Amino acid sequence: MPSKNVLIRCDASSAIGTGHVMRDLVLARRFASDSVAFATRPLEGNLDAQIEKSGYKVHSLDTNSSEELGALIREHAIDLLIIDHYELGFRFEKTLKRAHPSLTIMVLDDTYEKHFCDILLNHNIYAQKKRYKHLVPKGCLLQCGAKYTLLRDEFLDTKEVAKSDTLLIAMGGADTQNLSFKILACLPEDFSWHVHIITTHANKNLAQLQEFANADPRITLFIQTNEMARLAKEARLAVITPSVLANELYALKTPFIAVQTAKNQKYMRRFLKQKGYGVLKKFSCKKFKTLIKSHMP
Repeated sequence: MPSKNVLIRCDASSAIGTGHVMRDLVLARRFASDSVAFATRPLEGNLDAQIEKSGYKVHSLDTNSSEELGALIREHAIDLLIIDHYELGFRFEKTLKRAHPSLTIMVLDDTYEKHFCDILLNHNIYAQKKRYKHLVPKGCLLQCGAKYTLLRDEFLDTKEVAKSDTLLIAMGGADTQNLSFKILACLPEDFSWHVHIITTHANKNLAQLQEFANADPRITLFIQTNEMARLAKEARLAVITPSVLANELYALKTPFIAVQTAKNQKYMRRFLKQKGYGVLKKFSCKKFKTLIKSHMP
């Protein structure tokens, strides 16, 4: 088949987090024979540098308008537009489709929203195709569930890693609620495991977190790491958000506690609770201590 021009519309920032861009970088590799570029806004804490480092061109947008994105679609003769953005929904998609009838629109969805698209991908382990029956146009191709989960290459490596008495804390690239500190403060007094904390430069509390980690030899801070899978395999237990990372740790069968930090995580939280995982709708020191003690010998 002839190669396509693919454009991925997503954003990352200290306020909205980094998960969308990270999963879109995985998705982009599915189009290795095509020309793939990203369209983002230069928000504080964005991941444009990481996108470019991965080998993709980044087109910077000033707004979320369909007009600005449409001009980019025309200029670069885009065949496939992939939208992974909570602020750009049904009306935005329909406006673009009407203006560009030959354009194929693919949307990533996590929360069973209404969309106007040709392809819908909900790659989360909880996703059910039947939930979209009246939410997408007739003929829309639905890709839902674990079969379509976007796993980074490192999580597909089946090589075994020896477990150690380590707690992994990964509260999202931006950790918008600064939960890494709260979790550290709520660890039981007799907790003796080493602690690995994963974060990114999008974390507004990074300097404070670094200072805290430097003062405690039990704590190791990993920033923009490519070793997430190894660290997750090595850990006895992880504390994460019920987000993209939950898909990955679920695949690794790594025990974890999940703390919801955003509304869009509610379906994953409910799914994990049904599967017997320790989950918190919101962070509570008392409840967290009870959950972590249940994992200690």
